[in-house]
Amino acid sequence: MNNKWKMLGMVIVLTGAALLPLAQADEWSKETSVTLNEAVAIPGQVLQPGTYVFKLADNIADRRVVQIYNESKSHLVATLMTIPAYRNQPTFDAVFTFQEAQVGSPQAIHTWYFARENYGVGFVYR
Repeated sequence: MNNKWKMLGMVIVLTGAALLPLAQADEWSKETSVTLNEAVAIPGQVLQPGTYVFKLADNIADRRVVQIYNESKSHLVATLMTIPAYRNQPTFDAVFTFQEAQVGSPQAIHTWYFARENYGVGFVYR
């Protein structure tokens, strides 16, 4: 009976260890799903209303590359270079801020702050 409990304990530990990288993947990529009710500008294009997935590219050398996918992540919509951004007070959820737009133009995403962090990325427009 002792061996049975040891084996069960080992299976639980190994299962937890196997799932650990999956839990860290979201933290690594900062993946955030966003539903837009109106058109929104990003550098070089305009995102039409719909749901998009924002995430940091899987690039350990440069954590400023943002990839934007469609809702099902079956189509890469944009890959953008960004700059570091900082805020004084983190929030529980990710936050997007917008630049003022000219009349008749869609609002442009200015920054994307990551959930529970002071840091994020700023979008660069020419």
